[in-house]
Amino acid sequence: MDLIDIGANLTHESFRADLPEVLARATAHGVGRMIITGASREGSEHALELARASGGRLFATAGVHPHHAVDYDDATDALLRRLASEPEVRAIGETGLDYNRNYSPREVQREVFERQLAVAAEFGMPLFLHQRDAHHDFLALLKRYRDRVPAAVVHCFTDTSEALRDYLDLDCHIGVTGWICDERRGGHLRELVKLIPADRLMLETDAPYLMPRTLRPMPKDRRNEPMYLAHIRDEVAKDRGETREAVTEASTRTAEAFFRLP
Repeated sequence: MDLIDIGANLTHESFRADLPEVLARATAHGVGRMIITGASREGSEHALELARASGGRLFATAGVHPHHAVDYDDATDALLRRLASEPEVRAIGETGLDYNRNYSPREVQREVFERQLAVAAEFGMPLFLHQRDAHHDFLALLKRYRDRVPAAVVHCFTDTSEALRDYLDLDCHIGVTGWICDERRGGHLRELVKLIPADRLMLETDAPYLMPRTLRPMPKDRRNEPMYLAHIRDEVAKDRGETREAVTEASTRTAEAFFRLP
């Protein structure tokens, strides 16, 4: 069974010159389908274009990352509603709150997050979520809409055991990236990943970001790719005390159900 990368930023400029080769390497390493993250107005449209051209291998999300919240306007809101109607678009997001960088003012982030929560509720779409250093406000807003959307995944989870419990109590899914391989910042995830039920755990690279630091040899260009999802799977399997095959099957089945993949 092939893996599913639930979060790959394939619209990133670093993939413009060699995306076909990137996809071929993913296939060679057991990564079948991928969800392309839409994180801006233009990026969401581009993600849909790539998905349409993929022959059913790639799917997309549509959303505006909190870093770009200041760019969200009524036209963007209307665009997300149009994109949500496209069969290749499988979730609303990447959306949420990021108080670590504060590239957009916090009050603007909260307003834009709630507008996207409303889109997901209106269209009955799953949520692809981002939260960094904003757990209290993020959780409060999510609670208002959680029973109005079919599913929600906290993408690239890096937070505490308390935050994990809060999300699992809301019946959220958890996305695990190569952050778990970072001995400087992600060591705690090796214990927390054991607490995630198999039907709530999904795997992602967040490519081209978050290169797994335990890769050997380390690629010189430091660009993460979907093919490295197999390495993340291996690390997760080791930490959970499970076989690679078990983690592959569970995470793939979970992603298929979450994104309602054909």
